Amino acid sequence: MTFEELNKKLGGSEQQSDWHQHKNGGGWVHKSAKVDESALIGDRAIVWGRVSGDAWVYGNAQVYGNARVYGNARVYGHARVYGDAQVYGDARVYG
Repeated sequence: MTFEELNKKLGGSEQQSDWHQHKNGGGWVHKSAKVDESALIGDRAIVWGRVSGDAWVYGNAQVYGNARVYGNARVYGHARVYGDAQVYGDARVYG
């Protein structure tokens, strides 16, 4: 997804300098996020939470707030992980 598509999806007030595309998958990561290089952030996923280890966030999934996805967990489809949620181990979250 382009930055313009990301910005539209998030309401139109994002600054491009606050975002970058993750090296492993091309998804969008906010400057406040903590994402390991080993994690996969798919090209339509959006993260401004924490993703670590071998976790994957892909499809149209979003991780934000104080949420953490780690271990071998997978978040995908249209799932949203937010607040203080933790998804870990071999968990799968689909929405």
